[in-house]
Amino acid sequence: MSMSYRSRWITRRSFLYGVAAAGGSLAAARVLSRPVLADTAKPSITHGVQSGDILTDRAIIWARTDRPSQMLVDWSLDESFARATRVPGPNALVDGDFTARLDLIDLPAGQDIHYRVQFEDLANPGSIGEPVTGRLRTAPAAPRNIRFVFSGDEAGQGWGINPAWGGYRIYEAMRAQNPDFFIHQGDQIYADNPLKEEVKLEDGTVWKNIVPAAKSKVAETLDEFRGNFAYNLTDENKRRFAAEVPFLIQWDDHETHNNWYPGESFTGDTRCKQITSASELAANSRRAMFEYNPFRHLDHSQAVRRASPKARKVRLYRHVSANSSSSHVRHPLP
Repeated sequence: MSMSYRSRWITRRSFLYGVAAAGGSLAAARVLSRPVLADTAKPSITHGVQSGDILTDRAIIWARTDRPSQMLVDWSLDESFARATRVPGPNALVDGDFTARLDLIDLPAGQDIHYRVQFEDLANPGSIGEPVTGRLRTAPAAPRNIRFVFSGDEAGQGWGINPAWGGYRIYEAMRAQNPDFFIHQGDQIYADNPLKEEVKLEDGTVWKNIVPAAKSKVAETLDEFRGNFAYNLTDENKRRFAAEVPFLIQWDDHETHNNWYPGESFTGDTRCKQITSASELAANSRRAMFEYNPFRHLDHSQAVRRASPKARKVRLYRHVSANSSSSHVRHPLP
């Protein structure tokens, strides 16, 4: 094996309603299992791999491990990795909940890129965990037809991962379409909607959720928001989809709290035992969301400077330009 080394603006709901009105829909199918950790003596990848924010020549690669480790990414045009390029990535540390993202650059446009991720234990150099592979398709340099899928509102209104129903079957249905990318239109988590272990349905049957501690109450702390984002990646369908389809992600309100606004107080919400400031909840949610997604990071001050006067007056969260090496992450302004 040879290996070289080198380091239209649109609102979320109008988009969904518009496509639905045109007759676009995706239906559901498949089996859930929690991530299985491999050799405990070496770093393990706990929640699969993801790619996102694809451009013609670059993409973000994401993974999470179980200990302080350095991310290592190989990529190739060949699924066998016979000719691969290795790119050392950042360290995954406890302050980022052992998540890591690498901006993989110098990729060819409009190509299927095969990648694999491993982690090397910082406390035991040379101890490298088993790889997890993924695939992405870079944006084309010239116009061509593309296929994409979209969805939103994940694990909301009390409906979480139900193994008996097949988990998040919609992800398997979307994967079968072989899309170029996926737009997650927000409400990636329902931080303000705890899950119950059982929900009785009108026909008398019982919906049974998997309910870890982070989904048993309203999210307030950073660790609870992290647990909400991690929860969705315990679904086998989503992990398989995320390993094959790049993500473009927005956020809406339930990542923090229903219809929240900066400066709002939730003192009247008895479920909030520790934090009642919407702004503080949003700060915890935003950090967890960036940790658990394949975002190309742009800080808030940069986003404000780059936004046009018109953009500063609308609730625009993401603007990704596929034909230039730039991706802007914008956040709602008061």
